[in-house]
Amino acid sequence: MSTTTTSIKYEDIPLNRFHVRVAIAGSGGQFSDGFVLGIVGIVLASAKQDLQLTPLLTGLLGAATLSGLFLGAVITGPIADRIGRSPIFRFDMLLIACLSISQFFIQEAFQLLAIRLVIGLVLGADYVVSKTLVTEHAPRHFRGKLLSMLAVAWAAGYVFAYLAGFLLSGIGDEPWRFMLIASAIPELIVFAFRVGIPESPLWLLLKGKTKEAAAIVARVAGPNVEMPTLPVAGVRKQTRYRELFSSQYRRRTIVGVVFYVCQVIPYFALGTFAPQIMAALGATNSLAAGATYNVFLLTGAIVGMIIVDRLSRRLFLIGSFFIGALLLAALVVLSPSSTVLAVILFAAFALVLAAAANLEFIYPPELFPTEIRASGLGIVTAGSRIGSAASTFLLPIVLAGLGINVALFACVGVLIIGGLVCWLWAPETRRESLVTLDRATNIKHPAGRV
Repeated sequence: MSTTTTSIKYEDIPLNRFHVRVAIAGSGGQFSDGFVLGIVGIVLASAKQDLQLTPLLTGLLGAATLSGLFLGAVITGPIADRIGRSPIFRFDMLLIACLSISQFFIQEAFQLLAIRLVIGLVLGADYVVSKTLVTEHAPRHFRGKLLSMLAVAWAAGYVFAYLAGFLLSGIGDEPWRFMLIASAIPELIVFAFRVGIPESPLWLLLKGKTKEAAAIVARVAGPNVEMPTLPVAGVRKQTRYRELFSSQYRRRTIVGVVFYVCQVIPYFALGTFAPQIMAALGATNSLAAGATYNVFLLTGAIVGMIIVDRLSRRLFLIGSFFIGALLLAALVVLSPSSTVLAVILFAAFALVLAAAANLEFIYPPELFPTEIRASGLGIVTAGSRIGSAASTFLLPIVLAGLGINVALFACVGVLIIGGLVCWLWAPETRRESLVTLDRATNIKHPAGRV
């Protein structure tokens, strides 16, 4: 009597501890990134006298890491598509930890500026490889929730940075030094946790390394897994970045960049300077109001993780843009009548924006095929960091020269632009296969259809 063993497709394998481990390893990098970016707002307030910070220097330091992220993402995308995701993923956190420690010893603002730029460069690399590796290891039906762990971890790092800054604010004559060095702790923990994470089987198959891919799949998912069929990479007729703007992928690339840019501009601009904004709106305890904003960022990320696989990607994208714009416009109009109402609206806006930020970790990897996924993430991330760096640099200058209402209405305009572009062009990707995406063309949606 013979028995037959039923095989299962690679993208439909059950969720197991390995997938959770990869997601946690990727999430640790995002926690560290959120911490590094979140701590700078409190550091700049604490170090203003010690480093003699002018509004221009404050803007430059606030935007430095984000500018580095742009360069790191642009450079890393094609490299990760060429040499793999795992080599960068395993060791970048160690380098960032060493750079974080070096911040303790700076004496001048320009020294801190240089270190923050390099930290951003390495973080940009981690953005690309973390999202790509988690995406390509994740089973299709759990991809949204596993990638949402990265979003929650980022928000948690951002919030914990604020709390750490508050707790360290009374240490020594220059507490900002301890705030800066604190980020090395999670970075070293993440580095240790990433040791042993294998390469993406999809990338290995693409490079013709079938035996290596099969060995990894058998080790993490069992022997009866049907390996996906991917084209072996050949001689490229055009560069990966040119391919991203070819007729096949141009619309997806534009949507990815625009949606990401329009989300992060208000996220970073308002989050980095939340205490100053709440003070401008009349909150007597601006630090407490800023803390409320950050708590709702974390809450929103968790809410987003819960609902992300219950909504279509398009509905989540479009709805969050327009609801966020409505809340922010209401904040400008109604804040003069009540400081309490201003804090409530600001917190509600943070919740919506943070829930939608889950899509920054899920949607871009789903837009691109394996062969150019890291490059696609690189260009999308780079575009977003141009927007976030520019807004973080300009916000304190706009606040000082034109006032809070102009700054907030500018963010409303950005959100409306993001909603309109997604309404017109964004494809639905929730049920797309990462394997068959290599042969997919753009999915067109008539305007207004969600």
